[in-house]
Amino acid sequence: MTTQAVLPEVLENVFVAYIKPEDVFAALLPAVCEVLQTDRCFLHLRNPHTRMYQNLCWRRSPEIPDTSTNGWEPEIEWEREDPMFAAALRTDSSIFVEDVDLASSEVLNINFERKYLGHRALIHAHLCEDGLLWAMLQPSIFGHPRVWDKFDRYVIHQVIEKLKPFAISYVKNAGV
Repeated sequence: MTTQAVLPEVLENVFVAYIKPEDVFAALLPAVCEVLQTDRCFLHLRNPHTRMYQNLCWRRSPEIPDTSTNGWEPEIEWEREDPMFAAALRTDSSIFVEDVDLASSEVLNINFERKYLGHRALIHAHLCEDGLLWAMLQPSIFGHPRVWDKFDRYVIHQVIEKLKPFAISYVKNAGV
């Protein structure tokens, strides 16, 4: 018997109810937003060998920018402008930004965030295996800062671990 805490039921059910990665992704993004009370959540899937990527996005309202791609696209070298993407490529720990406007330039490029993403607070969660970045999960808040508490951090850590095999399998099977 394990004494480890479990994920909230809505998230645990995603990993129990679905087998196909596409179904897991479709159910997971709104569930993460529900549990963490965020406005948008996107999953950036990537082939670390070819730098092809695909974004899947769920958002609470159409006013929130949609980061979805239409299939797989070549990745731009965002790490040149985006310290968080550079950290993800290094497979550093996930990053919890409480206020984009107040974050250090070592953590993020505020102009990059405003231009491409528009959020005010975010989690930049890295799905890594064997020293390679396979995906990023990014729940975010618009319009106001957000303190990410221990519960939020626990949820993200658990979700990343459960999501990782689905993401890696999906990327490998995409053949990109």
